[in-house]
Amino acid sequence: MRLLACVAALMAAPVAADDFTPEPGFAALLNGKDLAGWRVRGKPGESLDGKTEAHKGRFKVTKDGTLVIDPAVKGDVRIETAREFGPETVIRFDFRPGPGCNNDLFLLGSKFDINPAMLKTVKVGEWNAMEVAASGGRVVFRINGEVARTDPKKADTSAFEIRAEYGPVEIRRMRVRTGG
Repeated sequence: MRLLACVAALMAAPVAADDFTPEPGFAALLNGKDLAGWRVRGKPGESLDGKTEAHKGRFKVTKDGTLVIDPAVKGDVRIETAREFGPETVIRFDFRPGPGCNNDLFLLGSKFDINPAMLKTVKVGEWNAMEVAASGGRVVFRINGEVARTDPKKADTSAFEIRAEYGPVEIRRMRVRTGG
């Protein structure tokens, strides 16, 4: 009987955030609880610390710690890290695009479209690995280990931005490493 009570309690418990721990040298950019360390782009004073949503729910952190861009909420809007990054930065995360996904990432003046229709290695509806690596004056975007694009950096420092443009995408396990 006690075993049944324990099983019932576990089944009723809310889903907890992912227990993911960044690899050595990396620090979390998304804490799995809220948008701490992020702000509304273009409004440096508008911190998202302690909030689970931005832009009326266009961006939201779910109970399992995933950042979701909800296409049901309209608007071409962005959030950005409160922290600026320099020319030696690596940002990694997993993303799961939905049908019609076309959302953007920005770092050091370089823009990258998460658009599965244009990216051979992206699997819609499945988790994909993204790495944005700035080094030696270039920004390299890798998806599932393969180079998707390389751009020259256009700025010495910048925040990392996520733009909600079209379609759904989920992001989890975002982390950063800076320096050489």
